[in-house]
Amino acid sequence: MKTNESVVAGIRRNIKLRISYDGTSFNGWQSQKKSGELTGRTVQAVIETALERMHGHPVELVGSGRTDSGVHAVGQVANFHTDIARIPAARFIPALNSLLPKDVRIHAAEEVHDSFHARFDARARTYRFFIYCGTCPPAHEMPYLWHVGRWPDLARLNRMAQALQGELDCTTFAAAGDQSHSFSRYLYFAHFFPEGEKLVFEISANAFLWKMVRSITGTLLWLEEKHYPVEEFYRRLHACNRSEAGPTAPGTGLFLWDVRY
Repeated sequence: MKTNESVVAGIRRNIKLRISYDGTSFNGWQSQKKSGELTGRTVQAVIETALERMHGHPVELVGSGRTDSGVHAVGQVANFHTDIARIPAARFIPALNSLLPKDVRIHAAEEVHDSFHARFDARARTYRFFIYCGTCPPAHEMPYLWHVGRWPDLARLNRMAQALQGELDCTTFAAAGDQSHSFSRYLYFAHFFPEGEKLVFEISANAFLWKMVRSITGTLLWLEEKHYPVEEFYRRLHACNRSEAGPTAPGTGLFLWDVRY
């Protein structure tokens, strides 16, 4: 379904989107191909399908970063180049939402410099992990929480989380199979705070390794539950050894919250 807006040969406009999605039914953000065929439902592929219907030809969408299977987003950022000349950037919001499934929404669209790249230009990515500490979470919130059923020691968790600042080798929290050239990342902050019957873990860095946030969250909660001293998290972090990580938290409670440029 192509729009009625004019397409002018040689026109190239760069459109930046802010996107939310419910990751429950997605196999992560990034499109994956096997033998030339797409494998699994991904957020990127769903939006690219809508863009192709608008344009009448394939359009590549670049995301600020990948989210794992089951992980959600309220502030994912992506960009694409369009050859549609006359449609104002803001018109892409209703146009795309009319073509997208209900578990993906476009919240903002703006025209940016041609060189803008949603991934390479990002300076900070912030995630929030929602942990339910009460006995019985509401049914409608179950896909968006990690239910632990107890209140951890908040002060001890935050003392451990203080280690997550500055330039760090994050090998301990790199999932097996991560193909990153470097496991070094710059972390801006990490802390826990209460929100009703939930505990929220917020962490911000220039970039993250595959499943890194889930690994950190699971390790912190595990060490706290087992009554390890605060120094034990520091030791495991600086060991730079994947075998020192604790259990990996599930993806259900994790949200890509914000991306800064």
